[in-house]
Amino acid sequence: MILFHGGTQQIEHPMIIPSDQGRDFGFAFYTTDIREQAERWARRRAKFRSRESITKVKAIVCEYELPEEAFQDLAVRRFPEPSLEWLDLVVSCRSNPTFKHPYDLVIGKIANDNVGETISYVVQGIMRREDALERLRFQRINNQYAFCTDKAIGKLRFLRSIEVNDE
Repeated sequence: MILFHGGTQQIEHPMIIPSDQGRDFGFAFYTTDIREQAERWARRRAKFRSRESITKVKAIVCEYELPEEAFQDLAVRRFPEPSLEWLDLVVSCRSNPTFKHPYDLVIGKIANDNVGETISYVVQGIMRREDALERLRFQRINNQYAFCTDKAIGKLRFLRSIEVNDE
């Protein structure tokens, strides 16, 4: 399986970098199986970083291979579609940066800006979980692979990095 990571630098040796802001599936190295999605992430990140820099920051997509046998000895949680369990995990991880789940790798839908707004309503108690999930059924939600442990990251093999042009 080929996975992509969009950013502003070549990452041959991925790692987990904690921050004070929660992420969909907790602190992890995030990838996707959708190259166009990684390209959008890279362009967005480069645009943001270029505002803070004197020089223009490059958008870079890194490509990795994840062999099928890698799944055999990892604790993997798959969410093929948004569900209440998916929503609960995202809400827990986003609202509490110290929250820990038992998975090495989480595969599921990404809470992008539109989805993130709905999730923030749940976190704030403005919207019921069931209503949020119903609202999300109408969103186009892309895939993400969150490598949540060093054991999982160790299964990735860096293939190459590609500079992405502006659209």
